[in-house]
Amino acid sequence: MQPGYTDDKAAVLKRLKRIEGQVRGIHRMVEQDTYCIDVLTQVSAATKALQSVALVLVGDHLNHCVADAITQGGPGATAKIQEAQEAIARLIKS
Repeated sequence: MQPGYTDDKAAVLKRLKRIEGQVRGIHRMVEQDTYCIDVLTQVSAATKALQSVALVLVGDHLNHCVADAITQGGPGATAKIQEAQEAIARLIKS
């Protein structure tokens, strides 16, 4: 079974590369003793970017993996729904 994000893989990887660059930039800012608020602003931007990637992944998971499991029915469908609920709960807590 392919991951639900297969169709969006290139876009997800591009976003993750951008986030990686943001985090490296934050690292440099700390090394250079940049003003705290400026560093925190960049941390907030990187956090939002990761949340954006997470939303894409959740949407793809629901539209592909969970939808396929529901179509097939049985206990696998219930398990996929529960798994999605737990993943969403973890994202909300973070």
